[in-house]
Amino acid sequence: MKVRVEAWHLPPRLLTGVYFLNTGLSKAGADEATAAQLHGFASGTYPFLRKLDARRFTRLLSAVETAIGVALVLPVVPPGLAGAALTAFALGTLGLYLRTPGLRHEGSLRPSEQGIAIAKDIWLVGIGLALVIDEIVGRSSNRT
Repeated sequence: MKVRVEAWHLPPRLLTGVYFLNTGLSKAGADEATAAQLHGFASGTYPFLRKLDARRFTRLLSAVETAIGVALVLPVVPPGLAGAALTAFALGTLGLYLRTPGLRHEGSLRPSEQGIAIAKDIWLVGIGLALVIDEIVGRSSNRT
């Protein structure tokens, strides 16, 4: 299988990939308080995460973010695969945004001051979907 690398893929893949590598590696050595805070925030929205202890959750989150970062930075990973991973993760964070009280203005999708940091993850969904769509369109173009 030949991986198709388009010039336009490079800026969003590299910049988003480096961002994810940084956030993932930063969480790798998270202290107990940080782990508890991250776990509490996520498990409030996704109750199934309560089954994990805070340290394990944070280590898994770190690993997932780091893996997505690597997938985005390495051009040997197909853009559709890297984009699908990015989209899935970003949709999960947008779920936090939509379900956590106080992150949005009452009755609106507009972010509150506290929600701006998570609301921006909509851009990650856009980047991921663009990579997935381009992969699909590129494959179908090669068949004709």
